[in-house]
Amino acid sequence: MFGRLRRRVVDPFKTSIRNKLILTMILIAIVPVVVVTTLAAENSSASMEKQVIGTNLSNMKWTGIHLGDQFARLNNLVYSLQISPGLANYLNRPEVETPASQFAAQQNVFNSLNSVYYSGGNHLVGVVMYLHETGTLFTINSMQNEVEEISGIPRVYRDLLRENKDFIVETDSADPGKFRLIRSINRFENQEKLGYISLEVLWSYFDQTIRLLGEGKEQAVFVTDMNGRILYGDGEISPDVAAELQASKDAGLGQFRTDREFVFYNTLDPVNLRLVKIIPVSTINESARATMNYGLIVGMISTVISALFAFYFAWKTTKPIIGLARAMRKLDLTKEQMIPPSKRKDEIGLLEANFATMAQRIRDHINTEYRIRLEKKTAELKALQSQINPHFLQNTLQLIGGMIFSQKPAESYGIIRSLSEMFRYIVRDPDTLATLRAELEHLNHYMNIQQQRFGKRLHYELNIDGDVLDCRIPKLTLQPIVENAFVHGLDHKAGEWRLEVTIRLEPEGIRLMVRDNGAGMENAQLQRLRTQLNRDLEQVWTKGTSIGLINVASRIQMYFGAEYKMSLDSVWGKGTSVTLYLPDQKEG
Repeated sequence: MFGRLRRRVVDPFKTSIRNKLILTMILIAIVPVVVVTTLAAENSSASMEKQVIGTNLSNMKWTGIHLGDQFARLNNLVYSLQISPGLANYLNRPEVETPASQFAAQQNVFNSLNSVYYSGGNHLVGVVMYLHETGTLFTINSMQNEVEEISGIPRVYRDLLRENKDFIVETDSADPGKFRLIRSINRFENQEKLGYISLEVLWSYFDQTIRLLGEGKEQAVFVTDMNGRILYGDGEISPDVAAELQASKDAGLGQFRTDREFVFYNTLDPVNLRLVKIIPVSTINESARATMNYGLIVGMISTVISALFAFYFAWKTTKPIIGLARAMRKLDLTKEQMIPPSKRKDEIGLLEANFATMAQRIRDHINTEYRIRLEKKTAELKALQSQINPHFLQNTLQLIGGMIFSQKPAESYGIIRSLSEMFRYIVRDPDTLATLRAELEHLNHYMNIQQQRFGKRLHYELNIDGDVLDCRIPKLTLQPIVENAFVHGLDHKAGEWRLEVTIRLEPEGIRLMVRDNGAGMENAQLQRLRTQLNRDLEQVWTKGTSIGLINVASRIQMYFGAEYKMSLDSVWGKGTSVTLYLPDQKEG
């Protein structure tokens, strides 16, 4: 039993250099950790306490300045309203006035209130103004914009009037997330209180500034009045802390310590409030103990250095293997890539040389196969292009025969010319791409014949947006899609036929859409055809005497790549739309 356990512990180090190296690195890291931890235990918590106090006093100072600036901006909004011409004209209006002049004066006040409300930003949620002499209450917020005459003075204004206070900041008892900053409107000559202006502000207006004091689960930050009553903040202030705050209300920036807490405070001058931060003493002591972790840092540094040495040796040993693997990963057998010859004489050099030879042979084989396949597909396309749909040809000849006896010679000649131009276009060399202008001319000849066949029943519309006529496109792309719309859609649709071809130039390329109001497709047939269009189309040319949707989609992918595809949408009984996405390519 003991021997088996011993073998399980010892054998891994006998058979693996990696395990021996790991054990050695751990031992090297433990020694400095123990030494530094012992030295750190001798440090006193007094230095840490002094550092924490100094840092927090500095943070309280600058945070208090920022909060004071924010409250000053709110005060400036109130002052701008107090000196506004609209309010002055409303207070100084004559005792006898017409309803029209009274409405105009109130509207001027509303304009001033609205200006303050919208200039206050998202954190200003309401502006209220009460005029004592007229008993008028103006209210503006996101829900209301109204003026009303009230019989009694609201409570908050009555208390300020009784205590002869010019301003107050109080948290809304109904919504602790916001507060009211209220200032009186005084007559300049005798400081008589004419009314009050109240700004309703979200406390979150100050959150970003308060975060300058730092965040943590143990510490707490409050905005209080000078007596220690909390206006904003989560948690509670103990009675002994509140008593100390009240006793030191004449001080500005300061701090004191109780048995369990460090308390930092600073006065916010514009509104005579206080910013208070409370940190438990236990947190400071735990921070002092953190000094002992310096040993761990040294141990981590030693571990990192050891790991770097181990990494260096492993990297030096495995570098040629990794280089060979990267070369294999980056190899693209469809492109010509120069693989530098190996200078090594060992087994790795032999692998690199054989890999370069193998890659070149595979690339040559792929190029040979690709050329054979491309020549075969080109021959098939030439054979297919030399034909024309026999049903379409038969119908066109019958149409020409009937027009000879019933129409003017010029009209018959137009159809014959369209058919001739179609034959001339489809027998041209298919190896090169055609311009979109040539494809549209071929489509126009086809549609000229179809419109002559079906007359007013067929409504054809062509929409072109942007400079796209010189863009390149595989030959016989548009006409086969339109012919497919006639054969599988419109021929099975009673009543009026509509066919629309739309070409748009977009940032990603060209979007070409053919839409009809034919019979459409059932969902199962639509999904089956979409599956065929989305798979890797290996067999480009299918059986038959005409070029279908699969052929068009395959040739587009062959010329431009797999990212350029055909999409299909159809609704049974309403029609089908075919969309092609092509690159904006005007050369080649």
